[in-house]
Amino acid sequence: MKFIPALFLLLLCTTTNVGAQKFIGTNGKDIIGLDGKPLLLKGTNLGNWLVPEGYMFKFNNASSPRLINQTFVELVGPDATKAFWKKYLDVYITQEDIHYLKSIGMNSIRVPFNYRLFTNENYMGVNDSTLGFKMLDRVIKWCKAENLYVLLDMHCAPGGQTGDNIDDSYGYPYIFENEGSQQLCIDIWKRIATHYAKESVILGYDLLNEPIAHYFDKDKLNPLLEPLYKRITAAIRTVDKNHLVFIGGAQWNSNFKPFGAPFDDKLVYTFHKYWTATTADVIQEYIDFSSKYNVPLYCGETGENDDAWVEAFRKTMDAHNISWHYWPYKKLDNTRGIVTFQVPQYYEQVMQYADTAKKNFEEVRKLRPANTAEIIQALDGFLKNCAFKNCTPNNGYIKALGFKAE
Repeated sequence: MKFIPALFLLLLCTTTNVGAQKFIGTNGKDIIGLDGKPLLLKGTNLGNWLVPEGYMFKFNNASSPRLINQTFVELVGPDATKAFWKKYLDVYITQEDIHYLKSIGMNSIRVPFNYRLFTNENYMGVNDSTLGFKMLDRVIKWCKAENLYVLLDMHCAPGGQTGDNIDDSYGYPYIFENEGSQQLCIDIWKRIATHYAKESVILGYDLLNEPIAHYFDKDKLNPLLEPLYKRITAAIRTVDKNHLVFIGGAQWNSNFKPFGAPFDDKLVYTFHKYWTATTADVIQEYIDFSSKYNVPLYCGETGENDDAWVEAFRKTMDAHNISWHYWPYKKLDNTRGIVTFQVPQYYEQVMQYADTAKKNFEEVRKLRPANTAEIIQALDGFLKNCAFKNCTPNNGYIKALGFKAE
């Protein structure tokens, strides 16, 4: 009967591990945490870090990473611009930022990135196909130390998935009509999934941010969305069967009609919602979709509103078991985010130049500010002010999200 102690030990080990798992999963409408219990994601987006956006630099016309970079190069030259981006990547999001986000009560973050970080295309001053992993590995290490889950979001896909400034494209969602762009997107996601296949702090992969803006032919493009999601997911599953896959609806992540029945057992369906009423009727179609297919819902972006709106919509989502990441974490001179930082001296000159139309090189020369030293001082001031120690919490906004304010 010597087998009895061994059998007892095996049963004991099995019992103590009931419910535990190595990766975030799903069960019906729930996302399931590593403890085996339902997990409602609550956090923010690290917007404007790996995907600079013009409005968060207080630019109107220079609205995408490519156009922001062009503005800086015209103002201070390529070498100074390269130096700016290098420091920007190091100071805009740091370990201090991540520790702070955890300290106020968040359990997860979404990290938008540009596909160019994984290619040799020039981006943020470099041509380095490994830069994306360097940046993501860094923030993931910090998040792992804080037990803060990470969702990776391809905000800008090859060819452009949206056709506007937010995907850093050329004004049309070319990815849906170009096989080369689709294959590059698939290959990048496969590289990312290979790299992070065994990383349990990763929630999963948000495949395409806000695909197919409403300006374009929906009848033509919408039917192409889910097939591309299926191709990307199939490639990911050859190397990573562990992580969740997040898929967003057409027309700015608002339209689930292009979706059929779930094609993977770890899908989460994601919508974005801005500037609407805060009542359940504005998300009822997503709730109905979740009920029909028994799948989890996630609001990848919302916010950009006053504290009362932020709180009301947050409570609506919580009441319907919908995970969320509000947009964004950090903003220049703006209370509609977690923290804010001040406009530096002379920065108005940068803003004015960025928003002035320039038809040719003669106009670039004519409109460029004469005092380059002041422009450099303004950009240096931006880098100084955006550092965590110089940011100010927006306590009303933080409380509206149900987190701990100072």
